[in-house]
Amino acid sequence: MASKDNQGSGAFIRTESAFRHFISPEPNAQFPAEKGRYALYISPTCPWAHRTSIVRILKGLENIIDLYELHPSMGPKGWYFSGEGSSLPADPLYGFKYLPDLYKKADPSFTGPFTVPMLWDKRTHTVVNNESSEIIRMLTTAFDHLLPEHLREVNRPGGGLYPKHLQSSIDEVNSWVYNLINNGVYKTGFATTQQAYDANLYPLFEGLDRVEQLLSSPAPSDGGSPETKSRKYLLGDNLTETDVRLYTTIIRFDVAYRPVFLCSLKSIRHDYPSIYSWLRRLHWDQDSRETNAAFHSTSAPYLDVYGPSYAAARHKKVFGGQGPLIVPGGPTPLIDQL
Repeated sequence: MASKDNQGSGAFIRTESAFRHFISPEPNAQFPAEKGRYALYISPTCPWAHRTSIVRILKGLENIIDLYELHPSMGPKGWYFSGEGSSLPADPLYGFKYLPDLYKKADPSFTGPFTVPMLWDKRTHTVVNNESSEIIRMLTTAFDHLLPEHLREVNRPGGGLYPKHLQSSIDEVNSWVYNLINNGVYKTGFATTQQAYDANLYPLFEGLDRVEQLLSSPAPSDGGSPETKSRKYLLGDNLTETDVRLYTTIIRFDVAYRPVFLCSLKSIRHDYPSIYSWLRRLHWDQDSRETNAAFHSTSAPYLDVYGPSYAAARHKKVFGGQGPLIVPGGPTPLIDQL
C-alpha cells in the first residue's frame, strides 16, 4: 500500500492504487451494475476498507454486493484468510488463502501492492478497482436503479452522500482531511527519523484543530434566517461522504493512532469536544434510520482489535519485525456512551 522514499529521509510515501475501472449503471458498460456480480474484499482494521463497508450498508447493498472479510492483521504474505473471528477460512470463490493470489489471478504480472479494499468482478474474474475513494463513489450511485426508492441518492436526506450542490465543498474538505489526517497518522506513525515524525505530527493536529472549528461553527444557512446552532455533520445537518471518510480515522485515533503511532499531542476524547460528540453520535447509531447502524456494526466488534493490529503493522514497518512487540493498553472505555 505504501513505501518509504529512497533518499534516507525516513518519510512514509503512499503508492497509487493500480486498478481504476468503474462500475456503471449503463447495461452495455464494461462493468455494468448487476446484483450478485461483484464482491468486496476488506479487512476490518483497515480504515480505507472500512469506508467501503460503511457505504455498502448505508446504501442497502448487502444483498447486491458480497462482502468477504480477511484477517484483521497482515501475515508474512500480506492480507490473508484465517478463519478466526469474522475472517473467512478461505476465499469463497477460488479457495485462495492469500489476497495476493487473487490479484495474480487478475493479472499474473502484477507485483503489488496487494491492498484492501478490493472490488472483484466474479463474471470476468478480475479486479475492478482497489481505490477506496472511487469504490465508495461507485457504491453511492451506480446501483441506485436496483434499490428501493428511499435508498436512491436523490431521495436521501440532503440529496445523498455526494449531492451536486455540495460537491465542490466535499472535494475541498476531503482533500485537506486526507492529506493532514487520514494519511497524516500514517506519515507520523511510520516515520523512521525524528525529522520526518516532527514534519507530520504538527500538521496532523492542525488538521484536527480545523475539524474541531468546523464542527463547532454554525450550520450553513438554507437561505432563510441565519442558523445559530452547531452543525450535526461536517457540512451541515446531513451526512455526506466527508463524514464517512473522516470517521474511519477518528474511531481509531485514541485506541490506536495516539498510543501506537505516537500521535500523542492530544486525544480526541479530552481535547476535541465537538469531534468527540460527532464521533459518538455516529458510532452509537443502532437506532438511526438514516444510517441503519452502518457505523456501529462495522466498528464496535473491532475496537479492541485496532491497537494490536496497528502495533503489529508499525513493528513490521518501522522495526522490520525485530525486537519485542508490545501493545499499549487502553483507553478505558474504548469509546464513551452517548
